[in-house]
Amino acid sequence: MKWILPLCVIAAPAAAQSCPPAADYSADYAQIEAELKQAGDPATAQMLNGQLWDLWLDAPDTIAQEMLDDGMSRRASFDFLGARRVLSRLVEYCPDYAEGYNQRAFASFLARDFEAALADLDATLAILPNHIGALSGKGLTLLEMGRQAEAQAALRAAVDLNPWLNERALLTEPAGTDL
Repeated sequence: MKWILPLCVIAAPAAAQSCPPAADYSADYAQIEAELKQAGDPATAQMLNGQLWDLWLDAPDTIAQEMLDDGMSRRASFDFLGARRVLSRLVEYCPDYAEGYNQRAFASFLARDFEAALADLDATLAILPNHIGALSGKGLTLLEMGRQAEAQAALRAAVDLNPWLNERALLTEPAGTDL
């Protein structure tokens, strides 16, 4: 019985911790997005897109980073339910961190739970409206749901930010067409 109190004291700081704000990369995003629009070839665009992913995947603290990495690892090993469980804890811990929602959306998409994926993609885009990965993910999700016009709008928005995006091959409407 004497050991319970010290364990509670040790565990209390971790349980009481709250997620710090995510780093403000808005200037970096704007710079990379401008460079993406000017990229002259797919290799340059891929390198710039990788820079965006490095920023998006930079969690607010070590606790959040461990949850993000664990969730992504579980997703990569096809443990979609485990990934969603871990990423749900991340979203609860860091509700203002867009990538928690985006990665949970990806796990939901792969599990073919398109409604859950779409809700998380919308949450991601509410935090980071120009998240190219979330925009393209939203387009792919909407395609799976048979919502062609909305899918085209999301894909067009992603391709407008990154003209070299592979999903550009899925565009069926010419640029400038009112979808």
